[in-house]
Amino acid sequence: MTSCPLPLGRALKPAEFPAPRIDVPPGDGAEQSAVLAGGCFWCTEAVYRAVDGVLGVEPGYAGGTAATADYRTVCTGMTDHAEVVRIRFDPARASYGQLLRLFFSVAHDPTQLNRQGNDVGRQYRSAVFPADDAQKAAAEDYIRLLSEAGAYEAPIVTTIEPLGAFYPAEAYHHDYAAQNPRQPYIVHVAQPKVAKLHASFPDLLKRD
Repeated sequence: MTSCPLPLGRALKPAEFPAPRIDVPPGDGAEQSAVLAGGCFWCTEAVYRAVDGVLGVEPGYAGGTAATADYRTVCTGMTDHAEVVRIRFDPARASYGQLLRLFFSVAHDPTQLNRQGNDVGRQYRSAVFPADDAQKAAAEDYIRLLSEAGAYEAPIVTTIEPLGAFYPAEAYHHDYAAQNPRQPYIVHVAQPKVAKLHASFPDLLKRD
Protein backbone atom coordinates (compact mmCIF):
# COMPACT_ATOMS: atom_id res chain seq x y z
CA MET A 1 0.00 0.00 0.00
CA THR A 2 2.35 2.66 -1.25
CA SER A 3 0.58 4.34 -4.14
CA CYS A 4 -2.13 6.91 -4.74
CA PRO A 5 -5.48 5.96 -6.30
CA LEU A 6 -6.57 7.08 -9.71
CA PRO A 7 -9.24 9.82 -9.89
CA LEU A 8 -12.81 8.68 -9.45
CA GLY A 9 -14.95 8.90 -12.59
CA ARG A 10 -18.06 10.16 -10.82
CA ALA A 11 -20.99 11.75 -12.58
CA LEU A 12 -22.49 12.77 -9.22
CA LYS A 13 -20.86 14.52 -6.29
CA PRO A 14 -20.80 12.40 -3.10
CA ALA A 15 -23.59 14.39 -1.43
CA GLU A 16 -25.75 13.86 -4.54
CA PHE A 17 -25.68 10.08 -4.23
CA PRO A 18 -29.26 8.95 -3.62
CA ALA A 19 -30.45 7.51 -0.34
CA PRO A 20 -31.23 3.79 -0.56
CA ARG A 21 -34.69 2.66 -1.62
CA ILE A 22 -34.37 -0.53 0.42
CA ASP A 23 -32.76 -0.57 3.84
CA VAL A 24 -32.33 -3.02 6.70
CA PRO A 25 -34.76 -2.27 9.54
CA PRO A 26 -33.27 -1.65 13.00
CA GLY A 27 -35.12 -4.62 14.44
CA ASP A 28 -34.93 -4.73 18.22
CA GLY A 29 -32.21 -2.08 18.22
CA ALA A 30 -29.36 -4.50 18.89
CA GLU A 31 -26.10 -3.63 17.17
CA GLN A 32 -25.56 -4.89 13.63
CA SER A 33 -22.45 -5.41 11.54
CA ALA A 34 -21.44 -4.84 7.93
CA VAL A 35 -18.46 -6.30 6.07
CA LEU A 36 -17.23 -4.26 3.10
CA ALA A 37 -14.21 -4.49 0.79
CA GLY A 38 -13.05 -1.29 -0.86
CA GLY A 39 -9.33 -1.59 -1.42
CA CYS A 40 -6.84 -0.84 1.33
CA PHE A 41 -8.50 -1.43 4.69
CA TRP A 42 -6.50 1.40 6.26
CA CYS A 43 -8.60 3.84 4.21
CA THR A 44 -12.03 2.33 4.66
CA GLU A 45 -11.43 1.97 8.40
CA ALA A 46 -10.48 5.65 8.67
CA VAL A 47 -13.68 6.74 6.89
CA TYR A 48 -16.08 4.69 8.99
CA ARG A 49 -14.45 5.49 12.33
CA ALA A 50 -15.64 9.08 11.82
CA VAL A 51 -19.31 8.16 11.28
CA ASP A 52 -21.90 8.68 14.00
CA GLY A 53 -23.52 5.45 15.11
CA VAL A 54 -20.47 3.36 14.24
CA LEU A 55 -19.44 1.51 17.38
CA GLY A 56 -16.26 -0.03 16.07
CA VAL A 57 -14.33 -0.83 12.89
CA GLU A 58 -12.03 -3.81 12.51
CA PRO A 59 -9.81 -4.48 9.48
CA GLY A 60 -9.53 -8.04 8.28
CA TYR A 61 -9.90 -10.53 5.48
CA ALA A 62 -12.94 -12.25 3.92
CA GLY A 63 -13.62 -14.48 0.95
CA GLY A 64 -10.89 -17.06 1.56
CA THR A 65 -9.84 -19.66 4.08
CA ALA A 66 -8.24 -19.47 7.51
CA ALA A 67 -5.05 -21.01 6.14
CA THR A 68 -4.27 -17.93 4.00
CA ALA A 69 -5.78 -15.18 6.17
CA ASP A 70 -2.58 -13.30 6.88
CA TYR A 71 -1.27 -10.06 5.40
CA ARG A 72 1.82 -11.46 3.71
CA THR A 73 -0.12 -14.20 1.93
CA VAL A 74 -3.12 -12.04 1.02
CA CYS A 75 -0.77 -9.46 -0.53
CA THR A 76 0.39 -12.02 -3.10
CA GLY A 77 -3.03 -11.72 -4.72
CA MET A 78 -3.12 -15.50 -5.00
CA THR A 79 -5.82 -16.11 -2.39
CA ASP A 80 -9.55 -15.47 -2.61
CA HIS A 81 -9.39 -12.99 0.26
CA ALA A 82 -10.28 -9.32 0.03
CA GLU A 83 -9.09 -6.71 2.48
CA VAL A 84 -12.27 -5.79 4.34
CA VAL A 85 -13.56 -3.87 7.31
CA ARG A 86 -16.15 -5.20 9.73
CA ILE A 87 -18.25 -2.29 10.95
CA ARG A 88 -20.27 -2.61 14.15
CA PHE A 89 -23.05 -0.04 14.23
CA ASP A 90 -26.13 1.09 16.10
CA PRO A 91 -28.96 0.74 13.55
CA ALA A 92 -30.98 3.43 15.30
CA ARG A 93 -28.26 5.97 14.48
CA ALA A 94 -26.62 4.63 11.31
CA SER A 95 -28.49 2.26 9.02
CA TYR A 96 -26.95 -0.36 6.78
CA GLY A 97 -28.16 1.57 3.76
CA GLN A 98 -26.48 4.71 5.04
CA LEU A 99 -23.19 2.82 5.35
CA LEU A 100 -23.61 1.60 1.77
CA ARG A 101 -24.18 5.16 0.55
CA LEU A 102 -20.86 6.22 2.12
CA PHE A 103 -19.13 3.11 0.79
CA PHE A 104 -20.01 3.95 -2.80
CA SER A 105 -19.75 7.74 -2.65
CA VAL A 106 -16.68 8.33 -0.46
CA ALA A 107 -14.83 5.23 0.69
CA HIS A 108 -13.72 3.78 -2.66
CA ASP A 109 -14.22 3.62 -6.43
CA PRO A 110 -16.60 0.76 -7.31
CA THR A 111 -15.81 0.94 -11.03
CA GLN A 112 -12.26 -0.41 -10.74
CA LEU A 113 -11.99 -4.17 -11.20
CA ASN A 114 -9.64 -5.94 -8.79
CA ARG A 115 -7.83 -2.74 -7.91
CA GLN A 116 -8.02 0.67 -6.29
CA GLY A 117 -5.81 3.05 -8.22
CA ASN A 118 -2.30 1.63 -8.36
CA ASP A 119 -3.08 -0.97 -5.70
CA VAL A 120 -3.67 -3.90 -8.03
CA GLY A 121 -4.86 -7.40 -7.18
CA ARG A 122 -7.93 -9.39 -6.30
CA GLN A 123 -7.36 -8.55 -2.63
CA TYR A 124 -8.28 -4.93 -3.47
CA ARG A 125 -11.56 -5.76 -5.19
CA SER A 126 -14.80 -3.93 -4.52
CA ALA A 127 -17.17 -6.30 -2.71
CA VAL A 128 -20.02 -6.47 -0.24
CA PHE A 129 -20.26 -9.46 2.10
CA PRO A 130 -23.86 -9.46 3.40
CA ALA A 131 -24.61 -10.95 6.78
CA ASP A 132 -28.11 -12.03 5.75
CA ASP A 133 -30.76 -11.83 3.04
CA ALA A 134 -31.88 -8.35 4.13
CA GLN A 135 -28.38 -6.92 3.70
CA LYS A 136 -28.03 -8.71 0.36
CA ALA A 137 -31.30 -7.26 -0.93
CA ALA A 138 -30.32 -3.76 0.21
CA ALA A 139 -26.91 -3.97 -1.46
CA GLU A 140 -28.26 -5.36 -4.72
CA ASP A 141 -30.92 -2.67 -4.96
CA TYR A 142 -28.52 0.14 -4.11
CA ILE A 143 -26.18 -0.90 -6.89
CA ARG A 144 -29.15 -0.93 -9.28
CA LEU A 145 -30.19 2.50 -8.04
CA LEU A 146 -26.72 3.97 -8.60
CA SER A 147 -26.60 2.49 -12.09
CA GLU A 148 -30.03 3.93 -12.90
CA ALA A 149 -28.96 7.32 -11.56
CA GLY A 150 -25.73 7.30 -13.58
CA ALA A 151 -23.69 7.94 -10.45
CA TYR A 152 -20.50 6.84 -12.20
CA GLU A 153 -19.27 7.25 -15.74
CA ALA A 154 -18.21 3.59 -15.88
CA PRO A 155 -20.12 0.45 -14.85
CA ILE A 156 -20.08 -0.56 -11.18
CA VAL A 157 -18.15 -3.83 -10.80
CA THR A 158 -18.81 -4.43 -7.08
CA THR A 159 -19.47 -8.07 -6.32
CA ILE A 160 -21.84 -9.39 -3.66
CA GLU A 161 -20.27 -12.44 -2.06
CA PRO A 162 -21.20 -14.83 0.75
CA LEU A 163 -19.50 -13.83 3.96
CA GLY A 164 -18.36 -17.21 5.14
CA ALA A 165 -15.93 -16.11 7.84
CA PHE A 166 -14.27 -12.85 8.84
CA TYR A 167 -10.61 -13.07 9.85
CA PRO A 168 -9.22 -10.11 11.86
CA ALA A 169 -6.08 -8.50 10.47
CA GLU A 170 -2.84 -8.36 12.40
CA ALA A 171 -2.84 -5.97 15.37
CA TYR A 172 -0.63 -3.33 13.73
CA HIS A 173 -3.26 -2.72 11.03
CA HIS A 174 -5.94 -1.68 13.53
CA ASP A 175 -6.64 2.07 13.56
CA TYR A 176 -3.62 2.42 11.30
CA ALA A 177 -4.48 5.83 9.88
CA ALA A 178 -4.86 7.43 13.30
CA GLN A 179 -1.69 5.79 14.58
CA ASN A 180 0.38 6.74 11.51
CA PRO A 181 -0.88 10.17 10.36
CA ARG A 182 2.38 11.09 8.58
CA GLN A 183 2.74 7.85 6.64
CA PRO A 184 2.69 8.84 2.93
CA TYR A 185 -0.13 6.49 1.95
CA ILE A 186 -2.28 7.80 4.78
CA VAL A 187 -1.52 11.42 3.87
CA HIS A 188 -2.27 10.99 0.16
CA VAL A 189 -5.06 8.40 0.16
CA ALA A 190 -6.81 7.92 3.51
CA GLN A 191 -6.88 11.49 4.76
CA PRO A 192 -8.41 12.93 1.55
CA LYS A 193 -11.24 10.40 1.83
CA VAL A 194 -11.92 11.41 5.43
CA ALA A 195 -11.83 15.07 4.37
CA LYS A 196 -14.33 14.30 1.60
CA LEU A 197 -16.59 12.63 4.16
CA HIS A 198 -16.45 15.73 6.37
CA ALA A 199 -17.17 18.06 3.45
CA SER A 200 -19.97 16.00 1.90
CA PHE A 201 -21.77 14.49 4.91
CA PRO A 202 -21.20 16.72 7.96
CA ASP A 203 -24.52 15.64 9.52
CA LEU A 204 -23.32 12.03 9.67
CA LEU A 205 -20.17 12.69 11.66
CA LYS A 206 -19.48 11.86 15.28
CA ARG A 207 -19.63 14.82 17.63
CA ASP A 208 -16.37 14.66 19.53
